Amino acid sequence: MSTLETSPTDVEDLTAGLWKEWKLSRRNTQMIGYKELTAVRGLLLDEPRLAAEAREALSKRIPPPKVAETSFEDGEFDAITSAARRMFRTAHLRITENARHLADWRAGAFARDCDEWLLGEALDHLARTGTVPCYRTNTYTRIIYRYIRVLGGERSEDTWQRLFLTRMEAVALGVLLLAEHGWNLSVINRLAVPRATPDAGPDGKRIYRVELEKHKRGAGRYFETRNLTDDGADTPGRLITQALEATVFARAAVHDLSPGTDRLMIWRTGKTLRADAPGDQTKGVGVGPFRFGIAGYAAKRWAMDAEFASSPFRRGRRTVNVVHRREPGQNSQDTHDSTYVLADPRAQAAAIPVIAAAAEAVVAKAHEVVFGAELRETADPADQPTATVDCHDYENSPFPSPDGGCGASFLLCLACPNARVHDAHHSRLAHLHQALDNLRSVMDPGQWQSDWGDAYARLEHLKSERLLGAAIWSQALDRVTDADRALINYLLNGDFDQ
Repeated sequence: MSTLETSPTDVEDLTAGLWKEWKLSRRNTQMIGYKELTAVRGLLLDEPRLAAEAREALSKRIPPPKVAETSFEDGEFDAITSAARRMFRTAHLRITENARHLADWRAGAFARDCDEWLLGEALDHLARTGTVPCYRTNTYTRIIYRYIRVLGGERSEDTWQRLFLTRMEAVALGVLLLAEHGWNLSVINRLAVPRATPDAGPDGKRIYRVELEKHKRGAGRYFETRNLTDDGADTPGRLITQALEATVFARAAVHDLSPGTDRLMIWRTGKTLRADAPGDQTKGVGVGPFRFGIAGYAAKRWAMDAEFASSPFRRGRRTVNVVHRREPGQNSQDTHDSTYVLADPRAQAAAIPVIAAAAEAVVAKAHEVVFGAELRETADPADQPTATVDCHDYENSPFPSPDGGCGASFLLCLACPNARVHDAHHSRLAHLHQALDNLRSVMDPGQWQSDWGDAYARLEHLKSERLLGAAIWSQALDRVTDADRALINYLLNGDFDQ
């Protein structure tokens, strides 16, 4: 606030206007502006010397900023993961191929001093020390000449990259972990080396126990574990296996330089970090020529090199959890819904047809014509017979008349929950169903649907296997009496409408 024209010197000088002016000067972002405002406000509201006017201004709710980032479109996210997969696959194949050569050398597969043997000796030195064999003078360091030829040159691509990931390759691995599991960058950076469970079983499947750390959850809830199985290509644990293979030499070298270090995301740089460099061990930046994790600027550089608009991690995690997994990833269900799903424009657009279909289904269900009477085995002497069914509660009809009682037609009894149907009604209703079907052949279709369509649909429902079934219905038709025919004839002719 020292940049303001009238700068307060103490808490008593803070006015509502100064607070509002400073508030407007903050960036409207979730990670910077909003946290600054809420933190400073919480501090000042505890101060008893704060003026009443200023206290009232500070007490007003500060709404969190709207989320500006959106999930990636499918094509864009596929392009990002494809670029990461190509880069990491190249690195993984390079490291595993040189690892096989080193294993053969250590097994004595090559004649001494031949080119393959010299290359194996250089790789062994590289694996143990982090550098290929060199000689040093007071002014420079140079690779010993006999190894330059078998290595193919002095570039990093020919030397240390044979066994170690580069910074950009580590970013590519991080992007794949994000795409596969929905972890955010802070979780990926802190990943400990996954351990294969000892009870993997006789089938040889590797089951990794992955420990995840997320400090935003608060004390006591930092950690959780996941079990990921490598059962072949496209299984959750296959990428973990490849990550372990790609970092095996870097992890071994770091363990020698700093015993006890347990980090998965390790890569090598061309520069050596001094042992006395500030923050070397306290911040976990790295040790020797090795670095830990993925910095934000490295992710942006990777995206720039691959010709993408921005770092893939924040939007990528939103894409995986909202569009692909559709479930929380190290968040509560409430946070997942409110922060990720409801705020994402792509999720909102995708929800429109789903909500519309659900609304249409509700309307269709509301208009669905079904048989609503209750089926009974025998008649209840207390029920009152009607032209179609027995009525169990005439005075409490769901279709009341203005002067009390029931105002429904006898056909509407088929939809009434107070109606009771037993064996004596089957022949009469089966004959009504057949008569309505005959009427359809001689009437205008629209008029028939308007007059008789609902009653016919309810009888169809009664005839279905869910209620009576075809066998009982056929037997009922065989039992139709003259009384049934007369009653249905009166009903269809409107003689009961009075």
